[in-house]
Amino acid sequence: MTTTDVVPIFLRVARRDIAFIKFVFESYEDVAIVRTVDRKTAVIVVLAVPDAVEHTRAILASLDCVWQEVPPPTESDDWLFTGSE
Repeated sequence: MTTTDVVPIFLRVARRDIAFIKFVFESYEDVAIVRTVDRKTAVIVVLAVPDAVEHTRAILASLDCVWQEVPPPTESDDWLFTGSE
């Protein structure tokens, strides 16, 4: 998988909602996956399949929790965000 295989949507959520959001997206097949970027600040990334970005955003809009879209992190040791494999 490369970064062009997904559309990252970075969100700040309540810490208590991280697992809930992960479980919601796990219940959908081939739409998106969720990774925790920073558990202390409760920043997650929803990695949407390019063809399912609209569906992913609709799922986010339907969630019964508060979230805020945030810019991607500026630094990361994660291969997904640095582009190195």
